[in-house]
Amino acid sequence: MNVIKYPTKIEILELLKRPVKDFDEISKIVIPILKSVRELGDEALKKFTKEFDKVDLDSIVVRREEINDAAGKLDEKLKKAIEMAKDNIEKFHEVQRSDEGVIKIDEGIECWRKSVAIERVGLYIPGGTSPLFSTVLMLGVPARLAGCPEIVLCTPAGRNGDVHPAILYTAALIGIEKIYKVGGAQAIAAMAYGTETVPKVYKIFGPGNQYVTAAKQLVLNEGVAIDMPAGPSEVAVIADDSAVPEYVASDLLSQAEHGSDSQVLLVTPDENLIDRVLIELEKQLADLPRKEFAKQSLNNSKIILVKDVEEAIEIINEYAPEHLILAIKNSDQKAEKVINAGSVFIGNYSPESAGDYASGTNHTLPTNGYAKSYSGVSLDSFVKKITFQKLSKDGLKKLASTIEIMAEAEGFYAHKNAVSIRLNSGEEDL
Repeated sequence: MNVIKYPTKIEILELLKRPVKDFDEISKIVIPILKSVRELGDEALKKFTKEFDKVDLDSIVVRREEINDAAGKLDEKLKKAIEMAKDNIEKFHEVQRSDEGVIKIDEGIECWRKSVAIERVGLYIPGGTSPLFSTVLMLGVPARLAGCPEIVLCTPAGRNGDVHPAILYTAALIGIEKIYKVGGAQAIAAMAYGTETVPKVYKIFGPGNQYVTAAKQLVLNEGVAIDMPAGPSEVAVIADDSAVPEYVASDLLSQAEHGSDSQVLLVTPDENLIDRVLIELEKQLADLPRKEFAKQSLNNSKIILVKDVEEAIEIINEYAPEHLILAIKNSDQKAEKVINAGSVFIGNYSPESAGDYASGTNHTLPTNGYAKSYSGVSLDSFVKKITFQKLSKDGLKKLASTIEIMAEAEGFYAHKNAVSIRLNSGEEDL
């Protein structure tokens, strides 16, 4: 990791810049894929699966027998772990249901808002370097709780043509039955446009590589909603002399092992901690199966030495990380000063992996600085809010002058007439 000591405010802004992907170059690859899937449907999906994933599939549909057989292929301990994580995620998201009730603005004027589940949602679950069955929970559980009638799941098959059994088991546990062996940008295209086999959806969720991310952003321009813009995973840690170097190093590595483009940042006012963390990184890195990914990520990552925790929090609010760990004294109080982060982990015993898997919060979070304006996935992500209003004739009378004056001032006389005609019609309140 690159160590930077006491940077100036101008230097900090430069240090916090994420690597910039050339969206235009990536789009040149993705746009033809989208076009081909839109025009050729399943034929294009099979072609790209053979080309990119090296799998020749007769059918992209995951059969009921494959789903049923998945449970028998998993260790009982893993199944129990998935079930416990599911229960915790359900507990956290269940309370996000909202019933706002009717607001009485005045006598004869009532307004209210109703949550309605999105009818068709698509979940993209990566399966490349690791089968992310935990993401099935993070997306599938709130989709089910929200009441989405149709949930479509796309995930790439392995070289043997099968989807990882943990993904199938988790999907079955939630009650997701429409599962398709499609990955990459072509999966996003399939859900955005629909094919002979894959249903068209109204909103697409899920992480992915740069091609998946570009595909999501491109179909957004065509009227298909997405959960949020996304980029490489990232973690920031603020640590002081109360932090445990072993814990800090493990948190940095737990993010770095996601991939070579993962972003890792440590900000500390304790210079002694830096050397101790660097030693621990080397020690723990040696035993990691995904150490090559982690090494590449750490080579592009930073440790910033600052004068105090307050400056560290200022830097973090500017950076707006996906995950933020506070390994500092008075962490509960200091957490209140965090205004830009996807998810915050407070204290020495709150590792990022708790939120990634089983504490209950959602791990589908804004990256690349989007935590300044986006929230992570929640129950609200799977519903839309419809407003209602009901006015009696007396209620309309109370608003009439206000509406007519405002409408006339804006030059919208038909708007004004819609009120005037009703009040001058002589009709009783119907």
